[in-house]
Amino acid sequence: MTGRTRTPATPLHFRGVLLPGDDERDIYVSDGVLSFEPVPGAETVLNGGWIVPGLVDAHCHVGLDEHGFDDAKVRGHAETDRDAGVATLRDCGSALDTRWMDDDVDMPQVIRAGRHIGRPKRYIAGMAVEIDPADFTAEVERQAKAGDGWVKIVGDWIDRGRGDLAPLWPREQLTAGMQRAHELGAKVTAHTFCEEAIPDLIESGIDCIEHGTGITDDILATMAERGTALVPTVINIANFPGFAAAATKYPTYAAHMLALHESMPTRIRNAYEAGVPIYAGTDAGGSIPHGTIGKEVQALHGVGLSAFDALGAASWRAREWLGVRGVEEGAPANFSCYASNPLDDLGVLDDPACVVLRGRIY
Repeated sequence: MTGRTRTPATPLHFRGVLLPGDDERDIYVSDGVLSFEPVPGAETVLNGGWIVPGLVDAHCHVGLDEHGFDDAKVRGHAETDRDAGVATLRDCGSALDTRWMDDDVDMPQVIRAGRHIGRPKRYIAGMAVEIDPADFTAEVERQAKAGDGWVKIVGDWIDRGRGDLAPLWPREQLTAGMQRAHELGAKVTAHTFCEEAIPDLIESGIDCIEHGTGITDDILATMAERGTALVPTVINIANFPGFAAAATKYPTYAAHMLALHESMPTRIRNAYEAGVPIYAGTDAGGSIPHGTIGKEVQALHGVGLSAFDALGAASWRAREWLGVRGVEEGAPANFSCYASNPLDDLGVLDDPACVVLRGRIY
């Protein structure tokens, strides 16, 4: 179902099992706001089914495709995510100004992380602000002020001189940057693939790890104790063999990427069992299409998360982590409805009966 199907002035009524609970609830929507109290004249949209708090894609890039960032692509990407049930996008690094989306009632909420912070020739061309390590803290401050409470750094990338993945930043720069971000009330997350970069990122006080294929068992207890989050982007890691095949000039890097791909399911499962908080992100943009949050939830389940925790990683737990209200009295009405229980078959997420965003049905 696409397009707006009810005007905001029409009170709406939904009845279904409200996850993560197991009881049927009556939900009313009026002027975009949710209530559990009956609203006179409300039109029943759902009478029997399952209701899931608005989904979250915790790692995506609206407006990015295989050709780079493009303002003309933003709306289409966001609409595709919305129609898949996503109410909140955590845009993990963008060169585009998407602030206009905040005032557009048809757009999901966007939580931005400013631009990627990288080093010259140590990331995808045109993606990052490229700086030297001495300027790291100052750039973290700039991006903290540009984002919505998040900063995104490139933790590692291929070092062509070495012919393999390598960290970008010394620990002392990382620590100073984390401290400054936290002073400004921002959190920091990092793109990282390799084992070598992770310890310095964790010890510097980082808040979240993206991809995290290099996470080893010796740091899991620290991550769990500190609440350092992991957004593993499982469906993107499936591309590692292709990255390796394309790296004919760098056989060491290619072999490393293949090894990281092979060990990924075990490492994510070990992190989950150790109590590391895990959230669902697709890395949509570039080679990953938008609207694939259901596939990421299914992939998380496939590597060892329970169906309940995999769905929570893209819904109620992710919303709590990002400080976004869920299905509660007086909150903006953001939720999805399904004809059958997603916890019995996560494939149901690929076909919502309807999506409610800001009180409108799509």
